[in-house]
Amino acid sequence: MELIERQRLDYASKHRLRGTLLAHLVAVPVFIAGNAALVAALLLGMWTAAVFALAAMMVSLAWQGRCHRGEPEQPAPFSGPCQAIVRILIEQWVTFPHFVFSGDWALALREAPAA
Repeated sequence: MELIERQRLDYASKHRLRGTLLAHLVAVPVFIAGNAALVAALLLGMWTAAVFALAAMMVSLAWQGRCHRGEPEQPAPFSGPCQAIVRILIEQWVTFPHFVFSGDWALALREAPAA
């Protein structure tokens, strides 16, 4: 729970640019759909579908990461692979949806500097 609260508190400061905000609006749902599809495909033994789901997740994360490079304030580096997985899953499934549904995403977009 502490990690979720920490992410929520500084999420807006790490997502200030219009391109990052708009990319996340598309990329996060792609990641979530890919993640759900991966779990379903693995449970059903659908290996080809699992590969495509994993690819969708990776493309989504790569796109988000590329957008983050331009942000003035960067997220803290991962301390290891386990922490990376946990932080990514929480951001995609919990923190970003909360950011959108709380209205903070729209506020950040209004305050974003013009491109």
